[in-house]
Amino acid sequence: MAMTMTQKILAAKAGLPSVEAGQLIETDLDLVLGNDITSPVAINEFEKAGANAVFNNEKITLVLDHFVPNKDIKAAEQSKQTRRFANQYDIVNFFDVGTMGIEHALLPEKGLVGPGDVVIGADSHTCTYGALGAFSTGVGSTDMAAGMITGKAWFKVPSAIRVVLKNRPTGFVSGKDVILHLIGRIGVDGALYQSLEFTGDGIAHLSMDDRFTIANMAIEAGAKNGIFPVDDKTIAYCKDRYNGEIQVFEADPDAAYTRTVEIDLAALRPTVSMPQLPENTRQIEEVTDVAIDQSVIGSCTNGRISDMRVAAGILKGKKVARNVRCIVIPATQAVYLQCIREGLAEIFIEAGAVFSTPTCGPCLGGYMGILAEGERAVSTTNRNFVGRMGHPKSEVVLASPAVAAASAITGHLTDPATLE
Repeated sequence: MAMTMTQKILAAKAGLPSVEAGQLIETDLDLVLGNDITSPVAINEFEKAGANAVFNNEKITLVLDHFVPNKDIKAAEQSKQTRRFANQYDIVNFFDVGTMGIEHALLPEKGLVGPGDVVIGADSHTCTYGALGAFSTGVGSTDMAAGMITGKAWFKVPSAIRVVLKNRPTGFVSGKDVILHLIGRIGVDGALYQSLEFTGDGIAHLSMDDRFTIANMAIEAGAKNGIFPVDDKTIAYCKDRYNGEIQVFEADPDAAYTRTVEIDLAALRPTVSMPQLPENTRQIEEVTDVAIDQSVIGSCTNGRISDMRVAAGILKGKKVARNVRCIVIPATQAVYLQCIREGLAEIFIEAGAVFSTPTCGPCLGGYMGILAEGERAVSTTNRNFVGRMGHPKSEVVLASPAVAAASAITGHLTDPATLE
């Protein structure tokens, strides 16, 4: 039976010769992930079930990243509960203040996930790791608890959409523009419980950071997961980082897809997603008269070192507009340190931006950048729902680091090419 890449991974981890879309299966897990918001709920369910052991203390990762360093008493209590659980069960991959980073940037960086793995995480953007050729998906905290106990999870095997990426992107076009363009074409439910399987010659022209960004936002099209083929760039990224066995799965030539979407990367322009849904996309030149109050550069979507370099390149020697708050958040401690070593932190601060410790804070309206009524932010985060970053009557525009940095300088949505 012909299978997609995702279906081949699931079949292998389920110990089955083949699987088909719609089939219910149980698979072994290579990693179970939780953060400071979702882990306490999973821990409560773990204890309710009467469990007194985890299936493997090296295959559970707990990252305190959303409201850490803690923003209030509730956040402190959630972290304390997660910290206590990690100590009780000797969780090897526990990341607290000083070692933590935004989970979906941290895990690949630490080599905790790799090609062919099956990963569940109690966070919807767990689909990020599809950039490495892994099947990774978000689950509820109850499923996380079951995974910590048994090392297994059940899935309905997804069907797939084939996304063919052609040619080479130009100018300031990045992975963020690719995924926003795709979501704009198919809609926020266009891939509902399906795999977005990326292919085509254009993939070779995308960096790993571009791929992480694209896979990260697969969920914003309703997808179960997004996944990229394993190529030389993937292998190079994993070398001296990933300690597991690299497993390469390829879709069969005659695998069935529900549809095929083709994207000419060379024809793309910097793209933004206007409020209040990720599918509400526009090319940057269509919205340059839109004023902003805040620019956020960071998150699990765009907080990697390449994102920091792009933003710094635009901000260097310039000043953030007087009426704009610019918040720069590197995704991990390693990225933070690299920013210091390369002089990027100095550029951000001299431009008038805030340079923050790693945190998810503003992305979900937690802290470090809450919007007041009537305010508008341009942000490199992944969601712009009503009230996502603060007041229900505030607005979020999703964009790439280049657009976010350029807009911080001018005070309105700006094509970065116009500042060159």
